[in-house]
Amino acid sequence: MSERFDTDGVPCMILRGGSSKGAYFLETDLPDDTATRDDLLRRVMGTPDARQIDGIGGAHPLTSKVAIVAASERSDVDIDYLFLQLGVEEPTVSDQQNCGNLLAGVAPFALERGLVVVDATEEQVTLRILMRNTGTVASATLTVADGHPVYAGDTAISGVPGTAASIRLDFEGAAGGSCGALLPTGNVVDEIDGVRCTLIDNGMPVVVIRADELGIDGAEAPLDLEADDTLRARLETIRLEAGPLMQLGDVANTTVPKLTMVSAPRTSDGALCTRTFIPHRCHEAIGVLGAVSVATAALIPGTPANDIVGDNTAMSVVLEHPTGLFEAAVTLTMTDGQPVVGRSGIIRTARKLMDGTVFPREY
Repeated sequence: MSERFDTDGVPCMILRGGSSKGAYFLETDLPDDTATRDDLLRRVMGTPDARQIDGIGGAHPLTSKVAIVAASERSDVDIDYLFLQLGVEEPTVSDQQNCGNLLAGVAPFALERGLVVVDATEEQVTLRILMRNTGTVASATLTVADGHPVYAGDTAISGVPGTAASIRLDFEGAAGGSCGALLPTGNVVDEIDGVRCTLIDNGMPVVVIRADELGIDGAEAPLDLEADDTLRARLETIRLEAGPLMQLGDVANTTVPKLTMVSAPRTSDGALCTRTFIPHRCHEAIGVLGAVSVATAALIPGTPANDIVGDNTAMSVVLEHPTGLFEAAVTLTMTDGQPVVGRSGIIRTARKLMDGTVFPREY
């Protein structure tokens, strides 16, 4: 434990990124040693505690997140970004997944901290971001004024009240970032515990399952699904078996893979209705990269998601989730019978909520 951090605190900015929010830190403001850093972040967040009452965590996985940002040493990248998912009731810190929602706040944070300097005459800038968790690169395009990020705008995203400035995120080379391949088993469909599943990784490892194969409608409220102990037990059985198949090893104590149950859309705007476990709580929306993986699955013939969506030449899939819609555009071609992903793109927003010094608890 470092007395300096306990006494002086740590510079920290809290931003809403997409439909999540998290604590953003410069890498240079944190301890170099990983174990010391993780201990500090647990104490900053108030983990472990169901309410995280003695820290800045929001008592939910979607608000118990950390982004660590640094100037990149790579000539083809502007910023490095490491995402850490902190447990709420468990004293865990995981770097085994990316977070596309917090990614939306990385470029604004880098500009705020002066890691990247933009000419005052520029009105829009594109920054290339290395996602250290998987070694893949994303591009963030955002509005700027006088070299600073612009947060106000007229773009609305589901799960967030009001509107804000648009941030376009484009992903390249994300397929197989965690699992080694888009379809880590080489199969479009694998059967686990008698259920047809698509195991896929286009930025986030996800198990895609038809809701009706699990005996549910697929449009239930997240809290109702969380209260279904039989469903949760079966999902965990599937997840634990899927982990090794997806080259993730023993996933009993990890946050991946996620599990998304799909069903027919309930609105005229949607192509697919989704309910996602992340992995033990039901998401009140859907994660950015999880949505990209599910949308990709929907475009691959023969998957449970594609069975519902059918042919889609637009390469854009609108996913319904508990609090609205999420559109993901994926460039996918079939080569020798195998799906090949080009680029994936989505629109997010972000907003600076607080900038200052956070003081970790001392126990």
